[in-house]
Amino acid sequence: MGETKIMTASLLKIEDLCAQVAGKEIIKNFNLTINEGEVHAIMGPNGAGKSTLSYVLTGKPGYEVTSGSVYFKGKDLLKMSVEERAREGLFLIMQYPVEIPGVAVTSFLKHAVNAVRAHKGEPELDTMEFIKSLRSEANKLGIDAEMLKRSVNVGFSGGEKKRLEALQMAVLKPDLSILDEADSGLDIDAIKVVSDGVNNLMNEKKALLIITHYQKLLTYIKPNFVHVFADGHIVKSGDWKLSEEIEQNGYSAYMREH
Repeated sequence: MGETKIMTASLLKIEDLCAQVAGKEIIKNFNLTINEGEVHAIMGPNGAGKSTLSYVLTGKPGYEVTSGSVYFKGKDLLKMSVEERAREGLFLIMQYPVEIPGVAVTSFLKHAVNAVRAHKGEPELDTMEFIKSLRSEANKLGIDAEMLKRSVNVGFSGGEKKRLEALQMAVLKPDLSILDEADSGLDIDAIKVVSDGVNNLMNEKKALLIITHYQKLLTYIKPNFVHVFADGHIVKSGDWKLSEEIEQNGYSAYMREH
């Protein structure tokens, strides 16, 4: 008998997307499809505009879509508010996480989790049930109970901020996670911890989009597909070996071609 072929569903479909910031076009006729269970990496030099894509997808103010379409789980993403995108299962690990003074980590995450559950028509978790689950996930990421009592990201080191982002991802269990320069400012030990947390969340129904300019993170979170970003769109795609080529040869060849 022949091998059974497993059909995967498209989580994210971007077609001919153009977007601008302060009147300057940054994303130009960008196309990308991400299916369930896939890990994609977009690589490009600093300042190329890669992070603009993550901001457009998550609905950050000031990033204007001028043409094209984006569908997330078959729904028009561009018509959704920032909150709707998050509740639908889109998550961003930011390069520079924001501070939220006066809001404790535990309280912040409990409200976020219950907002997602309410959106799905599921009952809220009670406090004890949530705390038990939160501490279990926090332990895996080397986050102690005292850190959970602190205000979100206030006084946190770079490594602590990224661990907290990974913890948010672990408790929210998003369908598509975008990692925007998630290794920025981290030492090797912190990168391993965050990568393990991300890898543990992955399954055949979830997907990752990693935005980075170094191969370092990709040695711990292996992508199925690597894309080179230049002049506002993808100029070359390949498997993980493409990231090795970039590490050895840099981006200059791709910049010259486009």
